[in-house]
Amino acid sequence: MLRLSTLAISALLMATAARAEVLTIYTYDSFISEWGPGPAIQEAFEAQCDCAIEWTAVEDAATLLSRLRLEGDQTRADIVLGLDNNLMAEAQIEGLVQAHGISLEGLDLPLEWNDPVFVPFDYGYFAVIYDSEAWPIPPASLHDLVSGAPEPQIIIQDPRTSTPGLGLLLWMKAVYGPDAGENWERLSERVLTVTKGWSEAYGLFLEGEAPMVLSYTTSPAYHQIVEGSDRYKAIIFPEGHYLQIEVAALVAGSQHADLAREFLSFMITPAFQEIVPTGNWMFPVINIGDALPQEFLDLPEPEISLLLGPMEVSRERHQWTKEWLDAMSQ
Repeated sequence: MLRLSTLAISALLMATAARAEVLTIYTYDSFISEWGPGPAIQEAFEAQCDCAIEWTAVEDAATLLSRLRLEGDQTRADIVLGLDNNLMAEAQIEGLVQAHGISLEGLDLPLEWNDPVFVPFDYGYFAVIYDSEAWPIPPASLHDLVSGAPEPQIIIQDPRTSTPGLGLLLWMKAVYGPDAGENWERLSERVLTVTKGWSEAYGLFLEGEAPMVLSYTTSPAYHQIVEGSDRYKAIIFPEGHYLQIEVAALVAGSQHADLAREFLSFMITPAFQEIVPTGNWMFPVINIGDALPQEFLDLPEPEISLLLGPMEVSRERHQWTKEWLDAMSQ
């Protein structure tokens, strides 16, 4: 009977791993953290493919676009995962991504989705989350938040580096239109600090630095499910809430396009989507039935959904960001 030494077995395993096709996915830090969905998604996908996933992460999703721009044709990325509906047009116009060529049947989103380039993997609504123990009576509306007293304070994110920060920028523009700049000036009196990304902002909020933070309507579900606490709540504004749909796309210069398309198809199956609610704390993009925790079903829903078109956002984003910078520096 042939017996292999431990050294020989290790060499065989290394050789097998070396032959496996490697799929390189660019995403944001929290997605692949130990508490994020990345590790479970990697395990599930690698179980069905003769491949290995290699993650490359940046601090926040908005930085992904800058990373792809900087690397250009030299990028190692096969998939960019974590852009959203507000950044899609720029990525496509600049030729950074290509058509996916997969079926998008069976999606369950607040709007019809048939984009030939971007595949959605979760969605949610931006919201102000407040600490009900630190400040039991929060602002009742966006107008109250913007024009009320400078207390309680709020932590927000930078729209140049953070998709929630960009979401708030567009939320203000969708509600106030040409008057957004002067309303940013009013809101600036409430802003304790502006962070580069969501993780830093939410961490400061949980440390008690401010009783309010920009996040998502789904954030309280984390505290309910993981901590058994109803302390942190979302304020539902009568003016409406801005919708975010997170997407992934096949990078234009991918060296493993077939494998990348296999992963994009996998994203909209139950094996991926059932990880989303308690992995990324967002809503899944397909109906996962009883796999969706009751806490998500019980979350308050915005009565008005706000959304600006991707092309308008691409055309106006830099000017609107300048307007924000000018207002915040007053």
